[in-house]
Amino acid sequence: MSRHRKKFGEDAQVDLTPMIDVVFQLIIFFVVTVNLDQQSLLESITLPTAKDSREEPRKDPRQITIQVDAKGSYYIGSSPLTLRVLQKTLKHAVRNAGTTEIPILIRGDMHSTHKYIRRVMDSCSSVGLYKIRFAALKRAANQP
Repeated sequence: MSRHRKKFGEDAQVDLTPMIDVVFQLIIFFVVTVNLDQQSLLESITLPTAKDSREEPRKDPRQITIQVDAKGSYYIGSSPLTLRVLQKTLKHAVRNAGTTEIPILIRGDMHSTHKYIRRVMDSCSSVGLYKIRFAALKRAANQP
């Protein structure tokens, strides 16, 4: 019986090539995912500053980010929307999620008038979405 046993010792090696391939694929996946998330934000929007703002502890994957530029145009991601299409999109999101607990983040340009931001808020509340937050940049207390 001892003749049929395999000897494990110095000659045994583990092939690391498949593991290295998987690690590289994971790295590529995360780099592309993070890059796509950043690309969906409009660079033309200048966020206001708020010294008493707090950082978001963790991002809810259901969060819908609505952007409003200085001219009053509405965007989800980088796709421009009319107010009517925005409201239909929000209704569809509520219907698909089966809940009105979907968080909304409004990224309003600091030069946008309040009426444009208010229209987004009204569209959200008309479909039952009330978890609304506003994006702002944190400003140090000693800055003017």
